[in-house]
Order: sequence, then C-alpha cells, then structure tokens
Amino acid sequence: MKISIERGALLKAVGQAQSVVERRNTIPILANVLIEAEGDTVSFRATDLDIEVVDRTPAVVERPGATTVSAVMLHEIVRKLPDGALVGLSEDAASGRLTVTAGRSVFSLATLPREDFPVMASSEYSSNFTAPAPVLRRLFDKAKFAISTEETRYYLNGVFMHVATGEEGPVLRCVATDGHRLARIDAPLPEGAEGMAGVIVPRKTVNELRKLLDDDEAQIKVSVSETKVRFATPQITMTSKVIDGTFPDYSRVIPTGNARRLEVDAQEFAKAVDRVATVSSERSRAVKLSLDEDRLVLSVNAPDSGAAEEELAVAYGDERLEIGFNAKYLLEIASQVDRENAVFLFNSSGDPTLMREGNDMSAVYVVMPMRV
Repeated sequence: MKISIERGALLKAVGQAQSVVERRNTIPILANVLIEAEGDTVSFRATDLDIEVVDRTPAVVERPGATTVSAVMLHEIVRKLPDGALVGLSEDAASGRLTVTAGRSVFSLATLPREDFPVMASSEYSSNFTAPAPVLRRLFDKAKFAISTEETRYYLNGVFMHVATGEEGPVLRCVATDGHRLARIDAPLPEGAEGMAGVIVPRKTVNELRKLLDDDEAQIKVSVSETKVRFATPQITMTSKVIDGTFPDYSRVIPTGNARRLEVDAQEFAKAVDRVATVSSERSRAVKLSLDEDRLVLSVNAPDSGAAEEELAVAYGDERLEIGFNAKYLLEIASQVDRENAVFLFNSSGDPTLMREGNDMSAVYVVMPMRV
C-alpha cells in the first residue's frame, strides 16, 4: 500500500477512529486502526467490539492495499505535523512497518496483519430513514445529561430512541433518566421511521455520534435493527450495538397535574444557582427555592462552610412554596433551555417537578426534589 493524503483530511479521519479505540486493551489489534486504500479513496476503520467507525476520505492511491497501525500513535503524529502538509503512507509487508512521511519528517510504525482485525458482523436493518443532523443533534444533546452512570441499572446507561405519540401525532423521541432526573425530547417523525423498534443507544455511542452531527447541512442515514443501530453520512459510518434490556415506562414519572407555575429567565436562574451553590458542601449540593408572589429566593445553608442567598424577580402567582434540589441537576436542566424563559411546574415540596421551555412541549424535563 502506498498513498498520499492532505494532513487536514487525514487528521479528521484518524481523529474519529482513534476516539473509539479503548486506551487499555487486552487485545492488541483493538488498539489499531485498519487502513484500506483502493481506487481514489482510503478508509480508516476502528472498533472496540461494541462500536465500529469507518471514515472514508479521498487520497492519491499509488498502490492499493491494507494494514493496521496504532490509532493513537498515528493520530499523535499527524496532529503534530504542520498545517497543509502532504502526508505519505507506505507499507512494507516484508518488514511489517508503515512509513509515514511529511516534508523532512519520517516515522516508521509497527503494524499488525489486517486479517486479525475484527469486522462487526453485518445486520439486517428493519428500519431505515434519513434525518437532518441538527434534528438528531438536538434529540441526543438535550437528553444525554440524564443518562445514568450506575452499571447495575445497565438499561439506563443510554438514550432510548423510539417512536411515540406526541402532542400533534407520531414523533421520534429520545428519553434518558437516572432515577433522579429525566429528559424527554421529541422531533417530527422522519419518513420511513414509522415501524422502528425502540432501541437504547449506549452512552459512548451518543458521545461519538456528536462528531458526525456537527455539520448542519448533513443528512444522516439512520438504520435500526433489534441489536444494532447505524448512523451514516457519505464519508462516515458508525455502527453500534444497542443495550440489550427494557427501558422502563418513563411516562409514569412525568407529572401531569402540577399546577404551580414559575416562569424565570433561564440564564439568570442558572447563574444565580451557580453562585449560591458555591458555599454548599460538595456532597449534597442542595439549593432551596422559596417561592412567593413574583419572587424567588435561592438559598444554601452549609453549616461547615457558610450560607448564601439570592433573590430573583420571577412570574409566580400561586401560594407560598419551599422546595430543595441538587444544584448540579438544576444547572444541567437550566442549561438545556434554548429560549429565554424556563417554565417550572410544581405540585408540592415532595413531588417531582416538571420543566419545559415556555409552552413548548417537545422538550420536557423532570427533576426529583431533595430535603433541605
């Protein structure tokens, strides 16, 4: 194999591949990226056996072929090369080395046979549809903060993507919860997604997927089976196993009768929570909200470190209420609001609280209160 490729294109392709690779591997080949050159395209494939990413990019292919080399090492080398450099990759099968050249720099890297590289088994996808990158980005970005990190409840370690019935008919919905807070985000149902099986997309896949969704003009092809999900652009294909488990019935924890309505500037609210939480002990990070007519007082009382209080002008017309929350949860939920105002709907100091953006029901958040 012998190819020439522009440094920027190579860096992007190898960067996507190396981020999938696990740093600590018991199987040496899993630390490598599979480079395959044919025609006028070179593809870079990496896997951790749960996710597989293939990135294709144009290159001058003088001699087609394939080899595998350390993904992290190749990425570090390319990252340190000067902008605009033309990078040459040539493999010498006899010595088992890949030579990387750019200007006066020459690197010789150890390779492993391509035959040893595991390729994810192909799957029959029962649902195939296309969605704009910004739509999928919103669905996953707004939900992912609520993904559980508890390994024992493995079925909560991802985002549940499924077809549901929204306010105005069928929607593509993403839900995540860790038992303390919940995010439920809806988007118009894309054509072809009608019969899609609900799948739990793992946390690592959600994080890796973000890189595919950066281009606002991109149309993402989504393919779903009972065991796998695939997201593809013309250049990049990401295939992932889905979490084998049943996502709980989340609709039961979304309150419907919360009548006490607070409307507040989302940014001002988040900044105030952040300021008063400065004095709270790291362990509980509890913030008390005291609500009176058109007035909200945020307070923290930490016996070992001090106390803080801040008042905000808000729209609130119900009876007096005092309720406590974990400051981190409040900040994460408030930071999801794209509009100016956040609307909180309370029932009592012991019941779950609902939050949404104005009257928009396409993004709904639930947070459990704390005793303060």
